[in-house]
Amino acid sequence: MSLPLRALTETERLAWLRLFRSENVGPITFRQLLRRFGSAEAALEALPDLSRRGGRARPVRICPADTAERELAELTRLKARLLALCEPDYPEALRAVDDAPPLIAMRGRSELLQRPAVAIVGARNASANGRTLARRLGGELAEAGYLVVSGFARGIDTAAHEGALTQATLAVLAGGLDTIYPPQNAALFDRLTREGALLSEMPPGSEPQGRHFPRRNRIIAGLSLGIVVVEAARRSGSLHTARLAADYGREVMAVPGSPLDPRAQGCNGLLRQGATLIESAAHVLEALAGSTPAIAPAFPETAVTEAAATRVEIVGATGPGSEEQPQATDKITELLSPTPISVDELIRQCQLSAASVGTLVLELELAGRLERHPGNRVALIA
Repeated sequence: MSLPLRALTETERLAWLRLFRSENVGPITFRQLLRRFGSAEAALEALPDLSRRGGRARPVRICPADTAERELAELTRLKARLLALCEPDYPEALRAVDDAPPLIAMRGRSELLQRPAVAIVGARNASANGRTLARRLGGELAEAGYLVVSGFARGIDTAAHEGALTQATLAVLAGGLDTIYPPQNAALFDRLTREGALLSEMPPGSEPQGRHFPRRNRIIAGLSLGIVVVEAARRSGSLHTARLAADYGREVMAVPGSPLDPRAQGCNGLLRQGATLIESAAHVLEALAGSTPAIAPAFPETAVTEAAATRVEIVGATGPGSEEQPQATDKITELLSPTPISVDELIRQCQLSAASVGTLVLELELAGRLERHPGNRVALIA
């Protein structure tokens, strides 16, 4: 059983935002902290000690309250909403993903988030035929009742948004909700704020950087019941989004193309790997018929619900004792390397309890010594 979904108070929302913007607190770590400490406020108090136990020499940077307050004020100025993972309006399909953002900000028609979604992605340097097909797919899928999701990039993304704009489309941004990138999409950006929707996990004012695009891609994949790749080179962000969608158990679809066109190599490769061949919106609707994501609870009922629970009680109940801490940490770090390894394999090899390994991994991540990878895998930061 899961805890019931609920709206956050403004005090809780501020604490959630501070925790999410604090150093080394990623989406999975955020959930683990809330499970362990019962509230964002208690987790914020625990961060310095947890990072110290993980071997961090200098204090972990915790987001100041006034910084979070300014972000909330800027979102209000933009007429944007900040949705928390535990709130009813948060998209259910995205909530089912283990690395879903704890908080997402959106502008535009918030009711669109309640529609089932399908993503259309592809090459920035798309062909005229590819753009025409993406525009047609976007329009017909939106008319069929789907929210068309894409990444606001040039080429296929733009065409898909344009095709679905009069019905239902959402752009997931790699930057802040006030940052227009690429600049040539300024008119589309303005229309999306009024007729569609924009979504981002980044603070307002954030300029898109290379490391932001994989984060954006996981949101596109997580929001959608399925993803259609129209054109993609052999190595492209669109294929990264498709791989994430497959990892999340979503339908992966691709439009075939000429072997002589580099923009078709990625799609043809997906088809060889078992993706569904798509030539029309009817094919997409057929592939998605009956598709529903496995909705996971935001937080299991085993979460600590008393915010007054002390840090000593919780850490003592879930991790190694203070005398065993250095040896246990050394045992974990000895098994880790820059090559990702599953947490389950760590548990098997180190002969510590799952609770102890979970605590140690959390502490190492907060100390900046470890990073998480898809599939519940972790790697040592060189």
